[in-house]
Amino acid sequence: MKVVVIGAQWGDEGKGKIVDYLAGDAQIIVRFSGGANAGHTIVIGSEEYALHLIPSGILYPDKTVILGAGMVIDPKALFSELEMLNDRGIDTTGRVFISDRAHIVLPRYINIDQERDEARKKPIGTTGRGIGITYSMKSDRDSIRFADLSWKERINDLEKEDRDFLAPYAERLKAMSVDLASFLKHRKNAQTLFEGAQGALLDLDNGTYPYVSSGMSCAAGAAVGGCVGPRALDKVLGVFKAYSTRVGNGPFPSEFDTDSEDELCRFVRDTGREYGVTTGRPRRCGYLDLVALRYTCFTNSIDALVMTHLDVYDTLGEIKACVAYRIGDRMIEDFPASIEDLNAAKPVLRSFRGWKQALADRLTYEEFPVEAMEYIEFIERFCETPVDIVSVGYDRKATIIRKSPWKT
Repeated sequence: MKVVVIGAQWGDEGKGKIVDYLAGDAQIIVRFSGGANAGHTIVIGSEEYALHLIPSGILYPDKTVILGAGMVIDPKALFSELEMLNDRGIDTTGRVFISDRAHIVLPRYINIDQERDEARKKPIGTTGRGIGITYSMKSDRDSIRFADLSWKERINDLEKEDRDFLAPYAERLKAMSVDLASFLKHRKNAQTLFEGAQGALLDLDNGTYPYVSSGMSCAAGAAVGGCVGPRALDKVLGVFKAYSTRVGNGPFPSEFDTDSEDELCRFVRDTGREYGVTTGRPRRCGYLDLVALRYTCFTNSIDALVMTHLDVYDTLGEIKACVAYRIGDRMIEDFPASIEDLNAAKPVLRSFRGWKQALADRLTYEEFPVEAMEYIEFIERFCETPVDIVSVGYDRKATIIRKSPWKT
């Protein structure tokens, strides 16, 4: 069975924890997009791991993880991450592979990335890791892939600084490279988990362009970056928070008002630890945007939703969610492409009763307070998509499975 996990908002939804949890029943985990601009935090007991490139399933000793064809990979960052894991007792030997169709991030791309965003009249707010430049070079057909490391003519055409950078890594990278299509074809019956990066609202085509990532963070990216056909994918899970966050610039219709809702914003940000794993930047916070979530469910054929951070609302007597936008004298119920409309949009809010109880103490969904159930069940009806998994804490154990994605 092949299961896809994507972010259903603007990233930072808690995909890493969910992939880590579901990886327990998988054999192969494939990260299909993005690069070191992503950040996943995994908590196991008292141990915390921050991952950027390597799929979350690496923390299980018997899993194979693969960096897919849709990724752009900085060798220096990759080996630094591997060293961190090995230093902490996670043996990665023979378990980490790279698609030979993935592209390489070179140091000068990082410099160009930072300079280009600073020069923009309206910066995108990139992480400055060279991701966008590498994808641009890829589109221009000037990038270099892992398969090209054995192509002497291609290597000789590179600038000297690029050759010097790659030289100490080349043999190790070639040893880790695999033909991903062939690898998965010969393991077609394996339980395979495809891990996305960022979120569907940051997808290059379906996101809030130009305030998006440069890769495919939509569910379709799992087929492309995972080197399988779309009909080979059995199920798509969309991970979302009980509220919304966004990093960097771009429209955010349900964002908390900095004047009237500043205290609520600080509460959610601090309780939810809403600071970037990669950059440390504080995330913008707002109400759960159900208009955007419903759009993501439809455009990604999401079979089931995974709600995270519901416990952040444990102490509140009332919570709210955005169910429509007001743009001037218009009421909008569908997610628009126009950035001008999204910037002008005001959230139409629906209130829900708070539960004022600690959800982390509940071992099953049936033990949830009725108010928490009402909030979840409204989301299911609004998005016409079931919420099959609910996370109420950072630890693996704080995960309520209503229906396993590995079951048909």
